[in-house]
Amino acid sequence: MTFKLTTYKTLTGEKQILETKSQKSTEAVIYENNRPAYLVDCFDLKTESNVQMNYLVLCQQRSMKNVIEEIGEKNNVNLTVKEAPKFSLKKSSEDQDLELPPLPLEWVD
Repeated sequence: MTFKLTTYKTLTGEKQILETKSQKSTEAVIYENNRPAYLVDCFDLKTESNVQMNYLVLCQQRSMKNVIEEIGEKNNVNLTVKEAPKFSLKKSSEDQDLELPPLPLEWVD
């Protein structure tokens, strides 16, 4: 899948964020230990962990960020959803092809 790697210039330096090209609120690149590791797509109903995320995010009307933080705490894993810094300038953007797996099902159950 093709993602967008965007570099932002902030007051504390440069930050790179890998994002989905569509930037939908139902899709997110999940970082583990500050590295892109998983892809969540709440409308991908072919993958069981994405079905569970559909329920947790859409049916319960919770934010993706909060759900991911809870999953990380429950499983003692450093999971985050990165967003563009509020006070930043977009420096550059490039396409990057990566294959990210969905979250492990045992973490979402």
